[in-house]
Amino acid sequence: MKTIYIAAGCFWGSEKYFSLIKGVISTKVGYANGSTLNPTYEDVSYHNSGHAEAVEIRYDDTILPLEKLLTLYYEIIDPTSVNKQGADRGVQYRTGIYYVDEADLIIIRSSLETLATKYDKPIAIEVGPLLHFFDAEEYHQKYLDKNINGYCHIGQSAFEHARNA
Repeated sequence: MKTIYIAAGCFWGSEKYFSLIKGVISTKVGYANGSTLNPTYEDVSYHNSGHAEAVEIRYDDTILPLEKLLTLYYEIIDPTSVNKQGADRGVQYRTGIYYVDEADLIIIRSSLETLATKYDKPIAIEVGPLLHFFDAEEYHQKYLDKNINGYCHIGQSAFEHARNA
């Protein structure tokens, strides 16, 4: 089992999306790589903590190689957008790939080089080691499962695509 942390804008939809992909064992939403310890949603949203809303993804890389996981990630974001996805705006909505296994960096860089050939603008996905990750409050966990009509910048067709990937 491997673990990667991905920021894709609002974590409600991205958590649901990743949880549907075959080979993903578990997902959890939280706050990654900011400047304060144990931030709350209020800190992240209104007090400039610098964290990204991110999803912890534990996956079986014999079923779901990191390359495929990243390709599926790119399908739900605008990789050239800075600090925004969909209607969400702010530093916490930036895109990012945060690794815990240094060996993953080679795969991540190669994947981003391939992605960059598809765009005229620079890729804005932040890449770096996971410095820290704090679990989001319980009401954020599996939010779209608990709130079927909750807001999400990811369309239903993407969820179907994830189920069939």
